[in-house]
Amino acid sequence: MPAPTALRPARLHPFTGHDIPWLLRAQAHRRGDHPFLVFAGFHGAAEIWTYSRFHAAVGRLAHGLVHQLGVRLGDHVLLHMDNCIEFLLTWHALARIGAVAVTTNTRSAGGELTYFATHSEAVLVVTQPSYESALREAAPAARAFIVTATDCGASPEVPRRSDAVPFEALVASEVPELPERTPDPLLPLSVQYTSGTTARPKGVVWTHANGLWGARTNAVVCSVRPDDIGHAFLPLFHTNALCYSHLSTLWAGATLVLQPRFSASRYWACQVEHRCTWGIHIPFSLKALLGQPVPKGHVLTRWGLGAIDPAVVLQVFGIPSVGWFGMTETVGLPIASYPALPGREMAMGLAAPGYEVEVRRDDGSEAPFGESGRLWVRGVPGLSLFLEYLHAPEATAAAFDADGWFDTGDLVTAFEDGHIRFDGREKDMLRIGAENVGAAEIERAVMSAGGIVEVAVVGRPDPMLDEVPVAYVIPMGPVEGLVERVTEACARQLADFKRPREVVVVAELPRVTLGKVDKKSLRAQLAAREASHG
Repeated sequence: MPAPTALRPARLHPFTGHDIPWLLRAQAHRRGDHPFLVFAGFHGAAEIWTYSRFHAAVGRLAHGLVHQLGVRLGDHVLLHMDNCIEFLLTWHALARIGAVAVTTNTRSAGGELTYFATHSEAVLVVTQPSYESALREAAPAARAFIVTATDCGASPEVPRRSDAVPFEALVASEVPELPERTPDPLLPLSVQYTSGTTARPKGVVWTHANGLWGARTNAVVCSVRPDDIGHAFLPLFHTNALCYSHLSTLWAGATLVLQPRFSASRYWACQVEHRCTWGIHIPFSLKALLGQPVPKGHVLTRWGLGAIDPAVVLQVFGIPSVGWFGMTETVGLPIASYPALPGREMAMGLAAPGYEVEVRRDDGSEAPFGESGRLWVRGVPGLSLFLEYLHAPEATAAAFDADGWFDTGDLVTAFEDGHIRFDGREKDMLRIGAENVGAAEIERAVMSAGGIVEVAVVGRPDPMLDEVPVAYVIPMGPVEGLVERVTEACARQLADFKRPREVVVVAELPRVTLGKVDKKSLRAQLAAREASHG
């Protein structure tokens, strides 16, 4: 990474001498018996965790991980769970030790899990009964498998194995506090895998300073106050819920209602019952709520939104919203709107404090107002931007230019009033629901079916998921059984949302200069076909 913008240990910054355990400890002392988390599971009554209760349980779990399982400073631990209290207890316990939480998508297939476990060099796995079998196959080198008693409060169809370490046993008994370690804001905190356009998914490394930056800045953007009650249903293994919802709540000393996953039929009932004042949405969840009346008993004051026009949401739902742009690598939100001020139609917002934002042409020059260009963001790696890609120094270096600007790979247009509109993705990515998926990852799985000369994967417009993958394949020989083989190969290697919804066998693909596949043309064909079908 470029030296001029790198965060150095001797340099003063907003979190010098602090880390995530400091924040949790401070809020447990300040907020005490105030509810921090309310787990609104789909089975049984809601469970309330105060700041004091949560902090104490984190301490017991950290002690058990160290003294019973040998977790040490810098160890990587794979955390593969749906939304539950155990997820956040583990995440904070690892932060307390100085170990690194590797959070992975629970819809991942076996090959993906093997890669995550191997690439991250995970020493332990923490999971739930429904995923235990897949994780044992994917991570045979792990020293132990810590497994919860339930699947997010539901009785498991297959109980955990007898040789699993019961999660509850690690937090059940009173134990001495671990000795406090000297806070190091540059110590790695977490790894989240994000899809790329060419090789394997990259592991985005956050430091403790990154976590604190995300907590503080997102609390400001979302206007989170101590008396707020947030609502989180997006997966905690993503930045959205982990940082924008959970860490901003912790920074403010507020309350967060956590559901195992999104449920359109349960959404409004949860909002009204727990009197939630704010929450975060993606296009999929809002589309799923369109057919339901907004109850008069809700007390929502705002929503946070990515890639959605706040003006449209206000018109449809009557709820003010904060529009924004962010990604795992930016930790916080470099672009955000201000609901109380006039906005611009279809714009995400304005450049946010703490970041520099620039829009460039292909030749590197700055794009004038009104012209679409590539979005670049500058901050401080390890503080306002991610530290690095795990075990990938070349990929880390390639993500920045010589002056420390980070290439987002997205296209935007800036206007004279400062508002910025999202125009699409320059990188070959698909946006499937809340997931960014590299087309190359799907193409590799399709090619593994054999009997294929070339494949091109593009997104087809979808009313619920924004887009879904469609694979165009040029066969090597007979086409009989080819579609079935592709389907089977993808089922073995890819999470369900990444699998092509359609396999189209073609004799040739449209081309541009130097024989490169013209994916823009393929997307246009799909869009025209969908439009003609109404």
